[in-house]
Amino acid sequence: MTSENENPYVVAVVGAGPAGLYASRQLATEAVEVALINRDIKPGGLAEYGIYPNKHRMKEGLRKQFRQIMAEPGIRYYGNLKVAAEGDLTLEELREIGFHALLVTVGAQGTKWLGLPGEDLVGVYHAKDIVYHYNKLPPFSQQRFKIGDRVALIGVGNVMLDIAHWLIRDLKVDEVVAVARRGPAEVKFSKKEMSNIARNLDLEAFDAEFERVAPVMRELGQDVEAAKTFILSTLPKALEPVSDSRFRFDFLASPSRMIGGERGEVRGLEVEETTLIPHNGDTKAKRLGTKRVIPVDTVIFCIGDRVDDSFGLPVRWNEFVKNPEPRFPINGLSYEAYDNEAEQPIEGVFVAGWSREASSGLVGVARKDGENGAQAVLQYLHTLDPSEDAEAVMEKFEKRLRRLKKMIITKEDWQLLESIEQAEAARQELEEFKYTDNEEMLEAIEFAKE
Repeated sequence: MTSENENPYVVAVVGAGPAGLYASRQLATEAVEVALINRDIKPGGLAEYGIYPNKHRMKEGLRKQFRQIMAEPGIRYYGNLKVAAEGDLTLEELREIGFHALLVTVGAQGTKWLGLPGEDLVGVYHAKDIVYHYNKLPPFSQQRFKIGDRVALIGVGNVMLDIAHWLIRDLKVDEVVAVARRGPAEVKFSKKEMSNIARNLDLEAFDAEFERVAPVMRELGQDVEAAKTFILSTLPKALEPVSDSRFRFDFLASPSRMIGGERGEVRGLEVEETTLIPHNGDTKAKRLGTKRVIPVDTVIFCIGDRVDDSFGLPVRWNEFVKNPEPRFPINGLSYEAYDNEAEQPIEGVFVAGWSREASSGLVGVARKDGENGAQAVLQYLHTLDPSEDAEAVMEKFEKRLRRLKKMIITKEDWQLLESIEQAEAARQELEEFKYTDNEEMLEAIEFAKE
């Protein structure tokens, strides 16, 4: 800790995904002491637990950057510490401890549902839970998912293709159908992600589907052939298939309910047919009232995320509410938490990353938003005359943590865990080894310390 007045501010950053990590570095380089608080044992968030498991080079590149950030002397790490209304600490407790500001970067930890009948059936899941499962994030790593032979994926973005990748290349299911309310011209996935499963595309069904939706596209002036070519252009560089799984699209179909069998398991997805109409320079789906059933035994919603309502901040439209008239805007955007009932900002509390705008962009976007959030915090700090120095705040915080009687992970603990998992990967001749249980991680750290 630096001397008095040289480093007078201390900020709690809650959430150690990309937004929180890069925000912490931004603050630390401006001589702010940072308490980086993380629900998980490891930092990284979706960069650690959301990128497809076989993308080892990408993940290791990000981990290298995260190691450099964590090495900053002004950043103290507190993992395995949940901040929530029913967590280890509440947001209000953090404020009472005396942090000069709080920056919330916990991401969109909740799941967004459509509120359809049958969402509680066995075999109906949300993509985020599946992604966490195959990326070995506790406790999702231990959760059981009943995946059948015929799977419907709701949505046509990159997350849908990640799930399709897992179903087709790992589980080798019989059929995967991607269901979309709109048409082929509105798909949101990249060619790179499509190339992972393009060789499993049922070309006969693909041609038939385009023939079915082409009249609607042409009426709107959409280029049918361009949309078709975009998807098929992924074939030349596509991965060789490892299963006989069939992948197909079902466009202009809006899910209306899941149909269950006698044992409470999903047996079909009922969809309402749609058409496309112009809307504010784009298109939107209009329901037609005609319904049909797609026979499936698993439905996975790949439709984005929402923030956690139990965290302790007001929520609206799947995000934490922001001050509509920010005092410290960055590029015209508000990063200030807001109490919409009291109609006033929540003093000293800021949001960034997916906490500010749920499911927006990938790591690069989260990084920039975290840095912008840190800039907003810095502007706020410069308006303060700190009544308590940073060291006193940190002593009060750590005294509160000791009362929890649980293992809080430090930088040194995390570095030790990394070395343990790397050694185990080498021993087993694996690209990567991860413990799938928090208790196993904690035991491994404690054993190595003895």
